Formats: sequence, C-alpha cells, structure tokens
Amino acid sequence: MTFEQLLDLLSDLHPEVDFLHAEGLIDNKVLTSFDVVSIAAELSETFDVELGAVDIVPENFNSARALFALIQKREDE
Repeated sequence: MTFEQLLDLLSDLHPEVDFLHAEGLIDNKVLTSFDVVSIAAELSETFDVELGAVDIVPENFNSARALFALIQKREDE
C-alpha cells in the first residue's frame, strides 16, 4: 500500500478533509469510531493489512502519516 492509496481511502470517507495536512483526526472528532472500523475493514479486505485491537488507539489514527506508519509496521511483520 502506498501513502497515496491511503489518502484516497481516507478521502472517500471524508472528501472535505485535507488528510495530507490534517492532524488530530480523532482528538478533533474528524474521524468517528465507525470511520476507524471502516478503515480497518478496508485495509484488511483491499490491502491484506490486519490491524489488531491493540492497534486501534487514537494516536494511530490522528493523522494519515501515523496511520501509514502503522500500516507499514504491520506489512513488515
């Protein structure tokens, strides 16, 4: 998965958000718990990236860059 693919996935959920620069996506309630579940499911189905319960924490979803770092970590395992 590339960073651009992640940005596309996120933009499909919320086209009004500039995910390239946005920070505090969870803290500022840009992403909801439903969004997080949707993202995790899409990553699993489309990109074969499995996120566990331990991964579903605000710091991993507060920015696209943080989420991409998590994805890369899981892909390397």
